[in-house]
Amino acid sequence: CGHIRLRRTSLTPSRYAPYASGEYTMTICRIGVFYDGNYFMYAQRHYHHKRSLGWLNYQAFHQLIESFVREKEQQFVAHRVVYASWHQGMFSSPNSTEKQLRGDRNRDHDLMHAGIEAKYVPMNAAATKEKGVDVALAVDAMQIALSEKIDVAVIVTGDGDFVPLVRAIMKQGVRVAIVHFEYEDEGDKTFISERLRVACNYALNVSDMERDRSKDALFRGLFRRVDKTPDANGA
Repeated sequence: CGHIRLRRTSLTPSRYAPYASGEYTMTICRIGVFYDGNYFMYAQRHYHHKRSLGWLNYQAFHQLIESFVREKEQQFVAHRVVYASWHQGMFSSPNSTEKQLRGDRNRDHDLMHAGIEAKYVPMNAAATKEKGVDVALAVDAMQIALSEKIDVAVIVTGDGDFVPLVRAIMKQGVRVAIVHFEYEDEGDKTFISERLRVACNYALNVSDMERDRSKDALFRGLFRRVDKTPDANGA
């Protein structure tokens, strides 16, 4: 099975399965996924409204991440997302429209089905943009990394502000992958900071898959068809 064996030490973590000879084999590569919520939603809306491809499906997205990490971390027998969190700002209900509230409910429903823990940051009524969300994501990612519960941290973002976080996680012996989108179409534009791309161990440009004939079917499999109404899934 391509197992690799290591000598037993008092520091050997529990993800190694013991042999009678006192050696270990690596089993599961534990993946933690940390979503920059607004960044991911921007891509969801683009592909749903502008491209009519459907709604980005979280379960399929996690399968893509597992497959990508499998290519990079071949010393493990299996690769699984064992932790996932969603970070986004949330306004109080008096400052939200009925459409926004319905969208929030639909999103929470999808996140629960995918096993993603929603971690919202309350927003001041006077705020014009999210504040504190990046810090909340960074604290969550560092806590999980320090707890030795993951081998690879995947951050879904393109924001260069996360470079210090990437470097801090890597100092704990956890590899870091950035999964991002990159497109410019009909006024919609998103990209990854070059500083962030260079800082991480691995980077996956999901948008590139559509431009690769060998991966186009896999790319389209990330979407599920939904009713294209203004309130569908919070879009």
